[in-house]
Amino acid sequence: MTRDDYERRMDRAGRVAANVGLAGLIVTPGPDLTWLCGYRPTAETERLTALVIAAGRRPRLLVPVLEQPDAERAAGAGAMDVTGWRDGANPYNELAKWLDPQGRYGMSDATWAMHLLGLQRALPESAYGALTEVLPMLRAVKDVHEVERLAAAGAAADATYEAILGVRFAGRREHEVAADLARLLTEHGHSQVDFTVVGSGPNGANPHHEAGDRVIGDGDMVVLDFGGLKDGYGSDTTRTVHVGEPTAEERNVHDIVREAQQAAFEAVRPGVACQEIDRVARKVIKAAGYGEYFIHRTGHGIGVTTHEPPYMVEGEHLPLVPGMCFSIEPGIYLPGRFGVRIEDIVTCTESGGRRLNETAREMAVVS
Repeated sequence: MTRDDYERRMDRAGRVAANVGLAGLIVTPGPDLTWLCGYRPTAETERLTALVIAAGRRPRLLVPVLEQPDAERAAGAGAMDVTGWRDGANPYNELAKWLDPQGRYGMSDATWAMHLLGLQRALPESAYGALTEVLPMLRAVKDVHEVERLAAAGAAADATYEAILGVRFAGRREHEVAADLARLLTEHGHSQVDFTVVGSGPNGANPHHEAGDRVIGDGDMVVLDFGGLKDGYGSDTTRTVHVGEPTAEERNVHDIVREAQQAAFEAVRPGVACQEIDRVARKVIKAAGYGEYFIHRTGHGIGVTTHEPPYMVEGEHLPLVPGMCFSIEPGIYLPGRFGVRIEDIVTCTESGGRRLNETAREMAVVS
């Protein structure tokens, strides 16, 4: 990513904000700040850091003066003005000088309450809305370079899955297999591991089960959901394996989920509402008699974070646009028995969907 890349992002963000009636954006540390200007503070701090973007004006970043040298080395620093504030000063008054006292601004979702309240005291007639509400699609449409980074992260996750099929499952605890997944993700280039779900037997019926002390046994279905960040972009994939030969029922449930995932993938094309992807997957599972056991949305966006807009869920009317990247991950969860989920990251193209995960979706039998 170059200075020019960040300049284009900040310029577009300002124009999009103006188009929806906002005076501008106030972006505090987190994924939005990193995505917009390339600056990631070395540590979370109570000291205010805020980027102000407004159409037709040069972006300005306010940082604690002791962190100003780091901010000035950020990749996008040349496309904005960086100003430091000193301990003892009121940073909200400093920030207020750059803002419309009666303006309405989009603000990072993760902004600390103390910072928002401090700014409201400085500008009592100003107003604010969370970025995911006022500009939900700000980071949703990826450029070609972002898609290829996501593809590289997906390929690394695929290599991790291929490698985990060769380890022993039976007789080992879930957290031991989870540690293998984390190690393999790192070996294949991930700088950050965000999650390693290993749900064996009845634990697989909990979609977000945290790997624990349960000993995996012969005859267990095992849900493997793992991902993190590689070169700043996310991976997230799920496959469900079986220790030893599965029963006819287990194979049938797995086949239903695979059919639902395939149908939803085939429905991806520009102009289709996000909720339609959810409906297509849900229709297959409902028709097979398992509708009540599909208990979560079909997918979520992914980029510099592993969960972000758009969401493939009922009520999301936004249309798919080329460059959107998101998961398709239907599942069936039978309480006290087992669960099945199959997940790929998919990007919308002009001609349909492109999978960024390519490992086999058929049930793998492990030892």
